[in-house]
Amino acid sequence: MGQKSTRKNKNIYFTSREASGLTRDSAAESLHISRSRLEKIEYDASLPTPEEVIAMSQTYHNPSLCNYYCSHDCSLGRERIPEVKEKNLTQITIEVLATLNELTGNKDRLISIVSDGVISEDELPDFMSIKENLKQMSMVIDSLNLWVEKTLSQKGNHFRT
Repeated sequence: MGQKSTRKNKNIYFTSREASGLTRDSAAESLHISRSRLEKIEYDASLPTPEEVIAMSQTYHNPSLCNYYCSHDCSLGRERIPEVKEKNLTQITIEVLATLNELTGNKDRLISIVSDGVISEDELPDFMSIKENLKQMSMVIDSLNLWVEKTLSQKGNHFRT
């Protein structure tokens, strides 16, 4: 195994490779790309392709690389895809329950707002608040999905909180 880099300000692709214990040479071979191509990606001289990110996420057992790519490196995703932060299962569960409680409390108001098919000016603030609750729930679900993917991708690990 090669030496660990002392370079500061490593990008996520670089740190993910190192965390997986792979050298640049062995990672490049596993990814079916050249060592120089991987080096360019790791030194921010070139953006990876979506296919390269998928391969890295699988090879490095780090599914969060896909979300990172979409929310930071993809020109379309940067505008539309929020970054999902890794959290532990306990924190995710508490966030799920808190968000469900808020949505449950707003359920009747949402039905009232949309029942006539028109959102009036006086209903708009409540509707926007409910929309934010739904967005928060979506983020919590994404966090849970990321936690599950990461847990399943780590060979030999059992589910731990």
